[in-house]
Amino acid sequence: MAAADDDLLNRDLSFAPRTPGTLRMVSWNVNGLRAVLRKGFDRVVDALDADVIALQETKLQEPDRAKLGLELPGYAQTWNFAERKGYSGTAVFSREEPMGVRYGFPENPDDEGRICALEFPAFWFVDVYTPNAQEGLARIDYRMAWDDAYRGFLTELAASKPVITCGDFNVAHEEIDLKNPGPNRGKAGFSDQEREKFTALLDAGFVDTFRALHPDARDAYSWWSYRFNARARNAGWRIDYFLVSDALAPRVTDASILTEVRGSDHCPVKLEIAL
Repeated sequence: MAAADDDLLNRDLSFAPRTPGTLRMVSWNVNGLRAVLRKGFDRVVDALDADVIALQETKLQEPDRAKLGLELPGYAQTWNFAERKGYSGTAVFSREEPMGVRYGFPENPDDEGRICALEFPAFWFVDVYTPNAQEGLARIDYRMAWDDAYRGFLTELAASKPVITCGDFNVAHEEIDLKNPGPNRGKAGFSDQEREKFTALLDAGFVDTFRALHPDARDAYSWWSYRFNARARNAGWRIDYFLVSDALAPRVTDASILTEVRGSDHCPVKLEIAL
Protein backbone atom coordinates (compact mmCIF):
# COMPACT_ATOMS: atom_id res chain seq x y z
CA MET A 1 0.00 0.00 0.00
CA ALA A 2 1.31 3.42 -0.89
CA ALA A 3 2.41 5.82 1.83
CA ALA A 4 -0.31 8.24 0.77
CA ASP A 5 -2.92 5.63 1.64
CA ASP A 6 -1.31 5.15 5.05
CA ASP A 7 -1.49 8.88 5.71
CA LEU A 8 -5.13 9.06 4.67
CA LEU A 9 -6.08 6.17 6.94
CA ASN A 10 -4.21 7.57 9.93
CA ARG A 11 -5.27 11.19 9.65
CA ASP A 12 -7.98 12.50 11.91
CA LEU A 13 -11.38 11.47 10.61
CA SER A 14 -14.72 12.93 11.54
CA PHE A 15 -18.15 11.86 10.39
CA ALA A 16 -21.50 13.59 10.61
CA PRO A 17 -23.27 12.97 13.92
CA ARG A 18 -25.95 10.31 13.77
CA THR A 19 -29.63 11.08 13.99
CA PRO A 20 -30.76 10.68 17.62
CA GLY A 21 -32.41 7.33 18.28
CA THR A 22 -30.71 5.48 15.42
CA LEU A 23 -28.23 2.64 15.21
CA ARG A 24 -25.11 3.16 13.10
CA MET A 25 -23.75 0.16 11.21
CA VAL A 26 -20.64 0.00 9.03
CA SER A 27 -19.43 -2.63 6.57
CA TRP A 28 -15.88 -2.77 5.18
CA ASN A 29 -13.94 -5.22 3.03
CA VAL A 30 -10.51 -4.63 4.56
CA ASN A 31 -8.64 -6.92 2.13
CA GLY A 32 -6.43 -8.19 4.94
CA LEU A 33 -6.99 -7.10 8.52
CA ARG A 34 -3.33 -7.29 9.52
CA ALA A 35 -2.37 -4.52 7.11
CA VAL A 36 -5.26 -2.27 8.10
CA LEU A 37 -4.44 -2.72 11.79
CA ARG A 38 -0.94 -1.37 11.09
CA LYS A 39 -2.44 1.70 9.45
CA GLY A 40 -4.72 2.86 12.23
CA PHE A 41 -7.81 0.66 12.20
CA ASP A 42 -8.49 1.55 15.83
CA ARG A 43 -8.62 5.25 14.94
CA VAL A 44 -11.16 4.57 12.22
CA VAL A 45 -13.27 2.56 14.66
CA ASP A 46 -13.18 5.38 17.20
CA ALA A 47 -14.14 7.96 14.59
CA LEU A 48 -17.00 5.86 13.20
CA ASP A 49 -18.65 5.42 16.61
CA ALA A 50 -20.66 2.56 15.11
CA ASP A 51 -22.90 0.15 16.97
CA VAL A 52 -22.01 -2.67 14.59
CA ILE A 53 -18.90 -3.02 12.40
CA ALA A 54 -18.84 -5.83 9.84
CA LEU A 55 -15.62 -6.81 8.06
CA GLN A 56 -14.97 -8.98 5.04
CA GLU A 57 -11.76 -10.54 3.72
CA THR A 58 -10.03 -10.55 7.09
CA LYS A 59 -7.63 -13.24 5.76
CA LEU A 60 -7.06 -14.66 9.24
CA GLN A 61 -7.32 -18.01 10.98
CA GLU A 62 -8.07 -18.48 14.68
CA PRO A 63 -4.39 -18.64 15.76
CA ASP A 64 -3.70 -15.42 13.82
CA ARG A 65 -6.55 -13.61 15.54
CA ALA A 66 -5.26 -14.66 18.93
CA LYS A 67 -1.76 -13.40 18.11
CA LEU A 68 -3.10 -10.04 16.99
CA GLY A 69 -4.64 -9.47 20.40
CA LEU A 70 -7.20 -7.16 18.85
CA GLU A 71 -9.06 -5.36 21.61
CA LEU A 72 -12.02 -3.13 20.84
CA PRO A 73 -13.39 -2.10 24.23
CA GLY A 74 -17.16 -2.20 24.36
CA TYR A 75 -17.56 -4.57 21.40
CA ALA A 76 -18.43 -8.26 21.33
CA GLN A 77 -16.44 -10.06 18.63
CA THR A 78 -17.82 -12.66 16.22
CA TRP A 79 -15.45 -14.34 13.73
CA ASN A 80 -15.73 -16.82 10.89
CA PHE A 81 -12.47 -18.16 9.47
CA ALA A 82 -11.74 -19.84 6.16
CA GLU A 83 -10.05 -23.22 6.24
CA ARG A 84 -7.63 -21.98 3.57
CA LYS A 85 -4.87 -19.87 5.08
CA GLY A 86 -4.79 -16.17 4.22
CA TYR A 87 -8.13 -16.28 2.42
CA SER A 88 -11.61 -14.81 2.82
CA GLY A 89 -12.98 -14.58 6.39
CA THR A 90 -15.56 -12.34 8.05
CA ALA A 91 -15.94 -10.68 11.44
CA VAL A 92 -18.54 -8.58 13.25
CA PHE A 93 -17.94 -6.27 16.21
CA SER A 94 -21.17 -5.36 18.00
CA ARG A 95 -21.86 -3.25 21.06
CA GLU A 96 -24.68 -5.63 21.93
CA GLU A 97 -23.93 -9.29 22.56
CA PRO A 98 -25.83 -11.38 19.98
CA MET A 99 -28.45 -13.85 21.18
CA GLY A 100 -27.01 -16.42 18.81
CA VAL A 101 -24.82 -16.79 15.72
CA ARG A 102 -25.13 -18.87 12.56
CA TYR A 103 -22.33 -19.58 10.10
CA GLY A 104 -23.35 -20.53 6.59
CA PHE A 105 -26.24 -22.73 5.55
CA PRO A 106 -26.61 -26.50 5.72
CA GLU A 107 -26.65 -27.11 1.96
CA ASN A 108 -23.41 -25.12 1.51
CA PRO A 109 -21.05 -25.56 4.49
CA ASP A 110 -19.09 -22.35 4.94
CA ASP A 111 -15.50 -23.58 4.81
CA GLU A 112 -14.49 -20.22 3.31
CA GLY A 113 -15.62 -18.16 6.31
CA ARG A 114 -18.06 -16.06 4.30
CA ILE A 115 -21.02 -15.56 6.65
CA CYS A 116 -21.60 -14.29 10.17
CA ALA A 117 -25.33 -14.15 10.99
CA LEU A 118 -26.04 -12.57 14.38
CA GLU A 119 -29.45 -12.66 16.01
CA PHE A 120 -30.55 -9.66 18.05
CA PRO A 121 -33.94 -9.16 19.74
CA ALA A 122 -35.40 -7.03 16.92
CA PHE A 123 -33.52 -8.24 13.82
CA TRP A 124 -30.97 -10.53 12.21
CA PHE A 125 -27.67 -8.96 11.15
CA VAL A 126 -25.85 -10.88 8.42
CA ASP A 127 -22.31 -10.09 7.26
CA VAL A 128 -21.42 -11.69 3.93
CA TYR A 129 -18.45 -11.96 1.59
CA THR A 130 -19.92 -13.31 -1.64
CA PRO A 131 -17.69 -15.54 -3.79
CA ASN A 132 -16.12 -13.93 -6.85
CA ALA A 133 -17.08 -15.49 -10.19
CA GLN A 134 -13.40 -15.15 -11.18
CA GLU A 135 -11.70 -14.38 -14.47
CA GLY A 136 -13.60 -15.72 -17.44
CA LEU A 137 -16.49 -16.60 -15.09
CA ALA A 138 -14.55 -19.72 -14.11
CA ARG A 139 -16.52 -20.05 -10.88
CA ILE A 140 -19.90 -18.88 -12.18
CA ASP A 141 -21.70 -22.18 -11.50
CA TYR A 142 -20.59 -22.15 -7.89
CA ARG A 143 -21.54 -18.49 -7.65
CA MET A 144 -25.03 -19.12 -9.01
CA ALA A 145 -25.60 -21.93 -6.50
CA TRP A 146 -24.29 -19.67 -3.72
CA ASP A 147 -26.61 -16.82 -4.68
CA ASP A 148 -29.61 -19.14 -4.64
CA ALA A 149 -28.63 -20.61 -1.29
CA TYR A 150 -27.93 -17.22 0.25
CA ARG A 151 -31.28 -15.86 -0.91
CA GLY A 152 -32.98 -18.87 0.66
CA PHE A 153 -31.00 -18.42 3.86
CA LEU A 154 -32.03 -14.77 4.21
CA THR A 155 -35.63 -15.60 3.40
CA GLU A 156 -35.61 -18.25 6.12
CA LEU A 157 -34.23 -15.76 8.66
CA ALA A 158 -36.71 -13.10 7.58
CA ALA A 159 -39.58 -15.45 8.41
CA SER A 160 -38.74 -15.00 12.11
CA LYS A 161 -37.69 -11.32 12.23
CA PRO A 162 -36.46 -8.58 9.85
CA VAL A 163 -33.01 -8.88 8.33
CA ILE A 164 -30.17 -6.42 7.78
CA THR A 165 -27.44 -7.84 5.56
CA CYS A 166 -24.27 -6.14 4.44
CA GLY A 167 -20.93 -6.85 2.87
CA ASP A 168 -19.10 -7.33 -0.39
CA PHE A 169 -21.69 -8.85 -2.75
CA ASN A 170 -19.19 -8.88 -5.65
CA VAL A 171 -21.69 -7.51 -8.16
CA ALA A 172 -22.47 -4.09 -9.58
CA HIS A 173 -26.23 -4.31 -9.99
CA GLU A 174 -26.95 -1.66 -12.62
CA GLU A 175 -24.93 0.35 -15.13
CA ILE A 176 -25.02 3.33 -12.77
CA ASP A 177 -23.07 1.23 -10.26
CA LEU A 178 -19.77 1.15 -12.13
CA LYS A 179 -17.71 3.64 -14.11
CA ASN A 180 -17.34 1.68 -17.34
CA PRO A 181 -20.31 -0.65 -17.82
CA GLY A 182 -19.79 -1.20 -21.56
CA PRO A 183 -16.32 -2.79 -21.50
CA ASN A 184 -17.15 -4.76 -18.34
CA ARG A 185 -20.44 -6.28 -19.46
CA GLY A 186 -20.27 -10.05 -19.16
CA LYS A 187 -17.22 -10.00 -16.90
CA ALA A 188 -17.08 -11.18 -13.30
CA GLY A 189 -19.07 -8.79 -11.14
CA PHE A 190 -21.11 -7.45 -14.04
CA SER A 191 -22.34 -10.56 -15.82
CA ASP A 192 -26.01 -10.89 -16.65
CA GLN A 193 -26.19 -13.98 -14.43
CA GLU A 194 -24.88 -12.23 -11.32
CA ARG A 195 -26.98 -9.14 -11.89
CA GLU A 196 -30.12 -11.25 -12.32
CA LYS A 197 -29.44 -13.09 -9.06
CA PHE A 198 -29.07 -9.77 -7.24
CA THR A 199 -32.40 -8.64 -8.70
CA ALA A 200 -33.93 -11.91 -7.48
CA LEU A 201 -32.60 -11.18 -3.99
CA LEU A 202 -34.22 -7.75 -3.96
CA ASP A 203 -37.44 -9.24 -5.30
CA ALA A 204 -37.42 -11.72 -2.39
CA GLY A 205 -38.17 -8.83 -0.03
CA PHE A 206 -35.05 -6.71 0.38
CA VAL A 207 -34.09 -3.10 -0.35
CA ASP A 208 -30.76 -1.71 -1.55
CA THR A 209 -30.61 1.12 0.99
CA PHE A 210 -28.10 3.34 -0.79
CA ARG A 211 -29.95 3.24 -4.09
CA ALA A 212 -33.30 3.73 -2.35
CA LEU A 213 -32.07 6.96 -0.75
CA HIS A 214 -29.92 8.07 -3.70
CA PRO A 215 -31.66 6.77 -6.83
CA ASP A 216 -29.76 8.96 -9.27
CA ALA A 217 -26.35 9.17 -7.57
CA ARG A 218 -23.54 8.59 -10.05
CA ASP A 219 -19.82 8.13 -9.52
CA ALA A 220 -20.64 6.58 -6.12
CA TYR A 221 -18.34 3.58 -5.76
CA SER A 222 -16.96 1.39 -2.98
CA TRP A 223 -14.23 -0.58 -4.78
CA TRP A 224 -11.40 0.44 -7.12
CA SER A 225 -8.80 -1.72 -8.79
CA TYR A 226 -5.23 -1.19 -7.65
CA ARG A 227 -4.31 -0.94 -11.32
CA PHE A 228 -4.33 2.07 -13.63
CA ASN A 229 -4.59 4.63 -10.81
CA ALA A 230 -8.29 3.74 -10.65
CA ARG A 231 -9.07 5.27 -7.27
CA ALA A 232 -7.51 8.63 -8.12
CA ARG A 233 -9.61 8.66 -11.30
CA ASN A 234 -12.66 7.32 -9.43
CA ALA A 235 -13.00 4.53 -11.97
CA GLY A 236 -14.75 2.25 -9.52
CA TRP A 237 -17.60 -0.15 -8.82
CA ARG A 238 -20.32 -0.16 -6.16
CA ILE A 239 -20.26 -3.76 -4.95
CA ASP A 240 -20.58 -3.22 -1.18
CA TYR A 241 -24.15 -2.95 0.10
CA PHE A 242 -26.50 -2.69 3.01
CA LEU A 243 -29.79 -4.45 2.25
CA VAL A 244 -32.74 -4.49 4.64
CA SER A 245 -36.05 -6.31 4.74
CA ASP A 246 -38.81 -4.33 3.05
CA ALA A 247 -40.44 -3.67 6.43
CA LEU A 248 -37.30 -1.92 7.69
CA ALA A 249 -36.81 0.36 4.69
CA PRO A 250 -38.92 3.24 6.11
CA ARG A 251 -36.72 3.22 9.21
CA VAL A 252 -33.48 3.90 7.30
CA THR A 253 -32.30 7.46 7.95
CA ASP A 254 -28.94 7.35 6.13
CA ALA A 255 -27.03 5.13 3.72
CA SER A 256 -23.69 6.41 2.54
CA ILE A 257 -20.28 5.48 1.15
CA LEU A 258 -17.25 6.57 3.19
CA THR A 259 -14.80 7.23 0.39
CA GLU A 260 -12.50 9.24 2.65
CA VAL A 261 -11.40 6.07 4.48
CA ARG A 262 -8.40 4.45 2.80
CA GLY A 263 -6.26 1.43 3.59
CA SER A 264 -8.01 -1.13 1.34
CA ASP A 265 -9.13 -1.34 -2.27
CA HIS A 266 -12.65 -1.01 -0.79
CA CYS A 267 -13.99 1.79 1.37
CA PRO A 268 -16.59 1.32 4.12
CA VAL A 269 -20.31 1.76 3.60
CA LYS A 270 -22.61 3.02 6.36
CA LEU A 271 -26.22 2.55 7.42
CA GLU A 272 -28.20 4.42 10.05
CA ILE A 273 -31.56 3.02 11.04
CA ALA A 274 -34.16 3.74 13.72
CA LEU A 275 -34.98 0.48 15.50
